[in-house]
Amino acid sequence: MAFKSLTPNLMVEDVSAAIAFYRDTLGFAVTGIMPAEGEGAPVWASLSADGVSLMFQARHSLEEELPQLTGQPISASQTLYIGVDDADALYESIRSKAHIIKEPQTTFYGAREFYIQDPGGYILGFSSSASSDAADDAGSAS
Repeated sequence: MAFKSLTPNLMVEDVSAAIAFYRDTLGFAVTGIMPAEGEGAPVWASLSADGVSLMFQARHSLEEELPQLTGQPISASQTLYIGVDDADALYESIRSKAHIIKEPQTTFYGAREFYIQDPGGYILGFSSSASSDAADDAGSAS
């Protein structure tokens, strides 16, 4: 037996809003949607970008499927930590379109990262390897 993938299925109130944010702000592509476009409000969608996949499911649909989730708050006590090739470039491209909750910084473990909150309340961290210039800049700012 081998694990093949991990795709979070995130409960949301509005699947259309999740699609719009991830597609239009972050550049994800819609890879699946139920019901099909034009057949009513979506209750589930899958999106992906460069090997990263996420699913979004409407609260009522997910609670019907998994009654243990009935009444649970939306959003989570964890973050989705996404590796990217250039965190600073991504930050610059989305900063006016996303709710930034932590500005870019260079960490002690050599990552350049920042955090946003999506419309459903989920926190996404974006990380890339820090360049020596970014590390030098961070060190001189202390």
